[in-house]
Amino acid sequence: MTARVAAPAVSAPRHAVPAGACDAHGHVFDARFPNGPSPYPLPLADLAAHAAMRATLGLARGVLVQPAPYGRDPACLLDALARSGGALRGVMSADADVTDAELESWHAAGVRGLRFVEMRAPGGGGRYPGSIGVEALHALAPRMRALGWSAHLWAAAAQLRDLLPDLVALRLPLVVDHLGMPAGPDDPDAGVLAGHLRHDDVWVKLTPCRLRAPEGYDRLRPLHDRLVAANPDRLLWGSDWPYVRMEPAPDAGAMLDLALGWLGDAALARRVLVDNPARLFGFDDGKE
Repeated sequence: MTARVAAPAVSAPRHAVPAGACDAHGHVFDARFPNGPSPYPLPLADLAAHAAMRATLGLARGVLVQPAPYGRDPACLLDALARSGGALRGVMSADADVTDAELESWHAAGVRGLRFVEMRAPGGGGRYPGSIGVEALHALAPRMRALGWSAHLWAAAAQLRDLLPDLVALRLPLVVDHLGMPAGPDDPDAGVLAGHLRHDDVWVKLTPCRLRAPEGYDRLRPLHDRLVAANPDRLLWGSDWPYVRMEPAPDAGAMLDLALGWLGDAALARRVLVDNPARLFGFDDGKE
């Protein structure tokens, strides 16, 4: 049985959070649902805990991303969407064998994208167990386009450098996780991502928590600002709560404060936290 650990506590942000703000990258782990192999203990972070986190942060909406331990089993994520009262959208995991009927039922439930992972699991041995690589995206792209879905990419900056030129030809929104996972603030491949961001189909989540270093997050400020300058209408903010494989775990309130402080401007914060996710994930499409 997979070990369970407490979800990290959160504090209220000091900055004013715009009304209707959205956490565009979070996870739910519910012990009622079976999971596959996991390289990390699963946090006790069910829908109620996730809702409490959002309430503390002043976030009206959220996007749940399918965690690798649930693999292709949609039950946990779909249950959370069904009980969210329209406050949540989902990003699922699926390969080319998924049926049209499944995709359509997921769309009706609030799913608005699929996630594809190229990051390698700690200790080597390939991708995280349960994850699906971008080879499936090429097969699924026509059906995703028909549904108006986005493709979410977790990959290192060097991998994205090689992948994005081909993927933009698929003509669907490509959402890059975690600032594109550069090797460091001076990684030249991070500059390549900023160039791609000028393409209307490329989006980036301003989620720096996976790039934490002993000296803190300030080293990432130039990269953050470069992405904002490139195309603020294609940026999202996500907490990544409940921070699996991170010890000590960040405080989601502090991460939101960091984002609001770096954005600096109330109108820009509204674009990134409210307008952009509403448009990409269809929060105003009548499902609420």
